[in-house]
Amino acid sequence: MTSYTKNNIKKLLITVVIIVILNILGNQFFKRFDLTSDNRYTLSETTLNTLKNVKDPLIIDVFLEGEFPAQFKRLQSETRQILEEFKAYNENIIFNFNDPLADAATAEQYTTELMSIGLTPTNINQNVKGKKSLTPIFPWAIANVGQKSVAVPLLVNNFGNKPDQNINQSVQLLEFAFTDAITKLTNTAKKKIAILKGNGEMQDKYLADFLLSTKEYYALGEFNLDSLKNDLPKVLENLKRFDAAIIAKPTEAFSDEEKYILDQYIMNGGKTIWLIDQVNIDLDHLQNEEQMSLATANNLNIDDMFFKYGVRINPRLVQDLLSTPITAKSAEGADFPIDWLYSPILKSEENHPINKNINLVKMEFANQIDTLKNNIKKTVLLKTSPQSRVVGTPVLVGLNQFMQELDESVFNSGNQITGALLEGNFTSAFKNRVKPFSIPKPADDGVPNKMIVIADGDIVNYNYVNKKPLVNGLDQWTQQVYGNKDFMMNCVNYLLDDNGLINIRSKNIELPLLDDQKVADNYTFSQIITVGLPIILLGIFGLVFTFLRKKKYS
Repeated sequence: MTSYTKNNIKKLLITVVIIVILNILGNQFFKRFDLTSDNRYTLSETTLNTLKNVKDPLIIDVFLEGEFPAQFKRLQSETRQILEEFKAYNENIIFNFNDPLADAATAEQYTTELMSIGLTPTNINQNVKGKKSLTPIFPWAIANVGQKSVAVPLLVNNFGNKPDQNINQSVQLLEFAFTDAITKLTNTAKKKIAILKGNGEMQDKYLADFLLSTKEYYALGEFNLDSLKNDLPKVLENLKRFDAAIIAKPTEAFSDEEKYILDQYIMNGGKTIWLIDQVNIDLDHLQNEEQMSLATANNLNIDDMFFKYGVRINPRLVQDLLSTPITAKSAEGADFPIDWLYSPILKSEENHPINKNINLVKMEFANQIDTLKNNIKKTVLLKTSPQSRVVGTPVLVGLNQFMQELDESVFNSGNQITGALLEGNFTSAFKNRVKPFSIPKPADDGVPNKMIVIADGDIVNYNYVNKKPLVNGLDQWTQQVYGNKDFMMNCVNYLLDDNGLINIRSKNIELPLLDDQKVADNYTFSQIITVGLPIILLGIFGLVFTFLRKKKYS
């Protein structure tokens, strides 16, 4: 055997040994490298911890399959890539892409079944063989573990956004959407939320969808503050067993004893969401012969508490030119819309994970909030458009008051705050005051805490417009599915989420999508650059290569 052959065999053996060692190390140590500038494929610590909890096969059926425009192709590609990242970290994640319209014979039945479980399609313009047509697509997925399943929305369709912006926001939320679904399917240790009753709070039928959605994350319980009138300290101890309390549109005044229970609950770290109407008016009040009613201030006896915590809900109604119509009946009995400035629709500034990437939020007879100076950090979550104004109470409200031509110049009061997040160490509203009853170790200064105050009790009543249920949550007049549910769920998750799920919503991803207008304006030049230039470069390379080859061997 020659030395040359021996040397080649030696190199081959070394190469084989290196490959074997690398494979062994690759099986022992897992590492993926994300070379994107925005770390698009770097999963958050929260997602990785959630994936660790998947012990059984979790099957994800994605319905975003088929021939789509470029934007939806990008969403499809990003969805596939994020699921591949999930599978890389846990082999129990199994995903499939399905096209509901692939088989013409079963397409109608397939789409009907999907719509029956709430997966509403999105119609897109398609140009097939020179003919334009509207094609429904289903930007949804369903995650399944055993007998449990969760729908996963893949498309953000926010009012006022261009299609490219909605696709970009959709890609930003993919990790959150799938991690959220997996959390619902695998979460076993649930925190507890008290739904307060006893002060004329909102009826359960208007809270039903919100409570069902909340129940996927948390354990819920109805709690009455006057359940043990003869043992008020026991009532406080029972309330402390809950991690959060939701006070939804109370209509009866709180007693000092009830206020003290809530105050001490907050001082000891209990989270609260207040959905408060400081003005007594409702659309039901207008169902009379005159179609009018007098709006008066609500005396809920909680102003001093909010003042101490750092906000004031004023007994004033907000009117906004950016608003939704309400439905009225014509003489023939048909529905027709009436401009209704007491129903503002709020576009989020996306200044916090709670209101990031959500659609318009609809309110009904919202009130104005003032933030007060103290040591509490305040973040405005909801505010009206600049073309707003406030109306003091008492005031007469009638269905026909906006039917005449409006003087838009008077709607110049600027943005009005209607929802705020408060964070910090709250001071007791009963500090330096006589306490309504005695408890062991009363707290005048609280531990670090959070609360959310929204000046509209009807914000949680998002599946109803004009007291009528919406079909699939779609308002027939505005053709919008309002973002109230997403907003409210984000509020609850932010207050109680210790593992950072809500923070995934803050992830920013910028897709380098083409500008259709620029492409149209520079179409010929673009063709030359993308098609002609590579051919020219290839020709130059061929000539140079041939010339050098002839020079070398001739």
